[in-house]
Amino acid sequence: MSPIDRYQSDLSKEGFISDLAQKAIIERLNDIYLAITNNEVAAAAKHQGFFARFKSSQPAITKAPKGLYLWGGVGQGKTYLMDVFYDSLPFKEKQRTHFHRFMQTVHQQLGSIKNVEDPLQIIADKIASQYRVICFDEFFVSDITDAMLLGRLFEALFKRDICLIATSNIEPDGLYKGGLQRARFLPAITALKAHCDVLKLDSGTDYRLRELEQAEIYHSPLDDEADEVLMELFEHMTATDVEHELGLEIEGRIVDARKVAEGVVWFDYKSICDIPRGAADYIEVSRLYHTVFVSNVAVMNDMTNDLANRFINLVDELYAHNVKLIISAEAPVEKLYQGKKLAFQFERTESRLLEMQSHDYLERPHIP
Repeated sequence: MSPIDRYQSDLSKEGFISDLAQKAIIERLNDIYLAITNNEVAAAAKHQGFFARFKSSQPAITKAPKGLYLWGGVGQGKTYLMDVFYDSLPFKEKQRTHFHRFMQTVHQQLGSIKNVEDPLQIIADKIASQYRVICFDEFFVSDITDAMLLGRLFEALFKRDICLIATSNIEPDGLYKGGLQRARFLPAITALKAHCDVLKLDSGTDYRLRELEQAEIYHSPLDDEADEVLMELFEHMTATDVEHELGLEIEGRIVDARKVAEGVVWFDYKSICDIPRGAADYIEVSRLYHTVFVSNVAVMNDMTNDLANRFINLVDELYAHNVKLIISAEAPVEKLYQGKKLAFQFERTESRLLEMQSHDYLERPHIP
């Protein structure tokens, strides 16, 4: 099924609304899809006839069409549209990943390649041997090390006919603005603009904000409705496939998640706070997910200060990255901590939990 057919099919589902801005983007993605699949058919045809008996099991190499850099405000449906495109591609040589996680993998590979003049070429060869299309969600550059690498890495990937689709809250010329040695990052912007069409999605409606403002995003107490409230909101916020009971690898450690889908994750309080975790774990969660659900948050006191400390750190990092937090808790915010030792620190957490329910906070863009 093509992207445009999938989109039209989704419009018949409850909760989906026809959006002219989204339709224009899906039509462009459909053009890219057709270019890729038509190239594939044409390349395969060249291998027919006398030489068919010798044809390789490897897919025929085809020239990649121009990709797409899709940017715009939060809650417009950028990730959803990219996922519709990705799910439509009829081959396995494709990757859909959060940009931050992709760069982590690149750095890990760089660390393992020794005594090579330009290890990025080896990494690009490996990527190109596995993927023909790469979809980046939440393209955002804040790290100087990433900024220094990206120009050469992108050029290497594009030379190997990788088709790139990316979503971002920032237009290409605004990437890494004010960053150290930004001049060395500019070739990455040039490469992006040369090999990807740049389109802004501006539907005039923040669908995520509208959903959150109509929802109960802090539910207390832990009654029979608690899970139902979170379940209903999770389903409304996720248009693509949901993975259930998944072990996520965060900073080399496994964190059990109840549900995961397109930038949204649901943890139980014990899985995210009752096991020793450092700030790095919570930073990673905050960068990878724009919305986090935490269910069954228990009242904390001096007997559970280890959990309280982790909960404080979790809220701090989510707040710093403008992550939307949906909670079911045993008690209201002002009664969530009933101890003395961390009372002062928890005052800030209470304040942040209240602010995170406000319109001003909910409309802020996620900072990956």
